[in-house]
Amino acid sequence: MRTRTYYRGPDAVVTNEVFVWRTAPPKVFVIRDLRDVCIAREDNRLPTTAHVAGGSLVLIAATGPMWNTPGLISLGLLAVAVPGTVVATACWRTRPRRRELRATYRGAEAVLYVSLNARVFNQVSRALRRSVEDNRPDWSAWDGAAAA
Repeated sequence: MRTRTYYRGPDAVVTNEVFVWRTAPPKVFVIRDLRDVCIAREDNRLPTTAHVAGGSLVLIAATGPMWNTPGLISLGLLAVAVPGTVVATACWRTRPRRRELRATYRGAEAVLYVSLNARVFNQVSRALRRSVEDNRPDWSAWDGAAAA
């Protein structure tokens, strides 16, 4: 049987026989041994918001004793919270999400591929999906005799 290539790029190769993630060293997975292939998105944007909020609280706590009136305390809270919220929101919206292809490979959980680039990740995942679908056993010749 001739090898069919579904995707060939600088970071991955998907054929009808193998999935290769070009890392150092390369990770090679035999397509017929993959089970339960799925996409996982990890939201790595939360620490930025937590860091900004934590920093704001530390700044308020450190400078709080210098303020005498409730009006100054409220103004200080706004002066710290508003820019912090703007920065956290900008970071949250612009940071790319990490996407992973995971599967069960020969009985063990495995990470097949990881990317921050959504376009390339989608190309690789579609190619892997096509390869797995094309490697399914042909049930057209099955007559159901074993089920009786």
